[in-house]
Amino acid sequence: MRRGVLILGRLALAVVFLWAAIAKLRDPWMLFAMQLDTMHVLPEAGVTLVARTLPWFELLLGVLLVTGLKLRYVGSLATALLVAFFSVMLILYLRGFQGDCGCFGPGEQLGPKTLARDGGLVALSAWVTWEAFRRSTVSASKKTPLPAVTAP
Repeated sequence: MRRGVLILGRLALAVVFLWAAIAKLRDPWMLFAMQLDTMHVLPEAGVTLVARTLPWFELLLGVLLVTGLKLRYVGSLATALLVAFFSVMLILYLRGFQGDCGCFGPGEQLGPKTLARDGGLVALSAWVTWEAFRRSTVSASKKTPLPAVTAP
């Protein structure tokens, strides 16, 4: 049962990352860069770098989450990215920012609903990562050690 929930959580995160990536990639990167620039959280070079690379990184994370390969590492990266997103969104909200969050392309205003969703995604990602580490530790402890080799 727990394994099935882990798979569902992993796939839900994959859908979110893939959806966010596709929403950003279907528009010119400059549109996303303008959204980032209005937030005033990155220098100009950082805005360009993030606008050009983040959607591709989200796409890669989504694909890796679908496959389930190296879930401990992929989950850790996904959780770190979501914590960073949530932190920036929370700071902007507390500062009174009144614009698009840039999460899924243009048109989504930053507000309590966005923060609740992002907080839920952080919690889900942290749980998936925790389970990936727990499962690898449990499976490693179940392996029988090789017998010691003694010299004649």
